[in-house]
Amino acid sequence: MASRELETERLIFRIPTRADFDDSAAMWGDPEVTRHIGGKPSTREDSWARLLRNIGHWHVQEFGYWVVRDRSGRYLGEVGFADWKREMEPRLEYPEAGWVLATHAHGKGFATEAVTAFLAWGEERFGHGKASAIIDPGNTASMRVAEKCGFVRQPDGVFRGSPIMMFLRSTAPR
Repeated sequence: MASRELETERLIFRIPTRADFDDSAAMWGDPEVTRHIGGKPSTREDSWARLLRNIGHWHVQEFGYWVVRDRSGRYLGEVGFADWKREMEPRLEYPEAGWVLATHAHGKGFATEAVTAFLAWGEERFGHGKASAIIDPGNTASMRVAEKCGFVRQPDGVFRGSPIMMFLRSTAPR
């Protein structure tokens, strides 16, 4: 079984805890962060439910989202794999990779570094390098990260009645 701990040169990944709530709620309450993820800032109540869901994912699925901090301990965001049982067409066949970073972490290469690291972890955990990702059509920054990390655009899907861009990673990045 793959270790639940993960580190890169600049980043420390750990399973979320109650202590991450204020940082997480601040990130999810930022309209810039949620512009392409649901379209509106999350309330503290919504953020609490998300934190509990992320913690529970590790207990039920033995994978999930990590909280990512830099080496100084500054909160950067949340990244990882999930199986949200999304009601969408087509359904996702492989673990869904996702990443969201606080505004202060945008544009610094943290997303690509984090996604590369957790995808490598996923290869060990799942026994293959396949992962799915869905991205809002306006989220060009996430599209670039996905492509840098070996995801290939697939035909669009429909999620919650709206078109969604679908990506598949079937091999390690070159």
